[in-house]
Amino acid sequence: MSTKVIEAPAVEESAKRRQIIEGARALFLAQGFDAASMGEIARGAGVSKGTLYVYFDSKEHLFEAIVEDERRAQAEQVFSLDSADHDVRAVLTRLGEAFVHYLARPGAVSAIRTVIAIADRMPNIGRKFYEFGPQCGIARVAEYLQAQVEAGLLEIDDVEVAAAQFLDSCQSTMFKPVMFNAGGPPSEERIHHVVGIAVRTFLAAYSRRLQA
Repeated sequence: MSTKVIEAPAVEESAKRRQIIEGARALFLAQGFDAASMGEIARGAGVSKGTLYVYFDSKEHLFEAIVEDERRAQAEQVFSLDSADHDVRAVLTRLGEAFVHYLARPGAVSAIRTVIAIADRMPNIGRKFYEFGPQCGIARVAEYLQAQVEAGLLEIDDVEVAAAQFLDSCQSTMFKPVMFNAGGPPSEERIHHVVGIAVRTFLAAYSRRLQA
C-alpha cells in the first residue's frame, strides 16, 4: 500500500507564499497601497526582497493575490450554499447574517477603502476585486435561487438581480456607516433585525406560496 507524500519543497513554497501575503496584507491595511513599498513588504513579511520578487513580480500582482485570497475566504465562510436545501427562509437568514459579519469584520472595510482609492488609476485591480468579491457572491446566491425556482418554491424573473437586491438589503443601514467611519460595527441584535426584514421582504416578493 503506497502513501502519497507531499514534497517538502512544495509545502515550504506554499508556506512562504502565505507568509508574504499575510505580511503584505498587514502593511497595506496599515499604510495603504501607495505608501507600502516592496522593500517594506519584504521586511514586514520577514523575507528578502529577492525572495519576494520570486513569488510576486510587482506590488499590483501581490495585491491581486490578496484579493483572490479574500475571495476564497468569503466563498467558504459566507457563500457555501446547498442548492438541495429548500428551507429558503433559514438559508437566506444564515447567509444574510454571515454576509454582514464578514463585511464588518476587522480589516474588511480598510481593504475596500484601499481598493477604491486606487481603482481609478488601476482599474484592473478594481475590476478583479469586484469579480472576485461582489460578483462571485451574487453568482453563488443566484445559483441557489435558480435551484429554488426550479423546485417550484420561488418565482423570479431575474435571479441575478434578485440575489444582488437581497445582499444589498441585508447590509442596509449597517455597512455604509462603518465604511465612512460614521459608526462602529453593528450589534448582533441589529444584524438579526435588519436581515430579518430583508428575508421577509424577499419572500413576500418571490415566494410562490405567498403569491398563490
